[in-house]
Amino acid sequence: MPKATKNILIINVLFFLGSLVAENRGISLDQYLGLHFFLADDFNPIQLVTYMFMHANFEHLFFNMFAVWMFGRILEKVWGIKHFLIYYMVCGIGAGLIQEIIQYIHYATVLSGYTNVDIGSGLAIPMASYLNRMITIGASGAVYGILLAFGMLFPDERMFIFPIPFPIKAKFFVIGYAAIELYLGMINSSDNIAHFAHLGGMLFGLALILYWKKKHRNYD
Repeated sequence: MPKATKNILIINVLFFLGSLVAENRGISLDQYLGLHFFLADDFNPIQLVTYMFMHANFEHLFFNMFAVWMFGRILEKVWGIKHFLIYYMVCGIGAGLIQEIIQYIHYATVLSGYTNVDIGSGLAIPMASYLNRMITIGASGAVYGILLAFGMLFPDERMFIFPIPFPIKAKFFVIGYAAIELYLGMINSSDNIAHFAHLGGMLFGLALILYWKKKHRNYD
């Protein structure tokens, strides 16, 4: 397995195990390493990096890391370790920035002007406390960037995707995923998934690939 891909897997697993140990001691690492809304008291710019190494549960970790292993190792072999790491980090940070923008739009259009926020069951908490609850975690933004890159580099590669009973080309797989994320984000789904952050990872990935192509970078 290529070096960068292997280390990404290892680091994410270590962060997950560390979060479990901390949780048993009554400490939530998400509060420190997860990405807070930039107007929240607990926001720290370094969280734009650390958030992508945190995961909510084993399933969240497994599927993200499975995608990194399945597609990331191929990109690393094509681009080399330096370009792959730059791409991975740019997609992850870009996804976080898009999530911040989406949260700000929600704040400005829905929450602005309120001093307390109703969180259900007749409970209301101060706005400052509510903003600190707006936390994003996971490598999904970087992973969606990886999917986009694979689809652009190998557009006609045929893939079997459960539960589709026939192979589809990678380019259609990527387009389909993007369309689903856009739809789920637009209908304001309450599934606690940062759909626009996923699209943000793809958007920043696309911009970086186009920039590299324009500069005639050599993917060694």
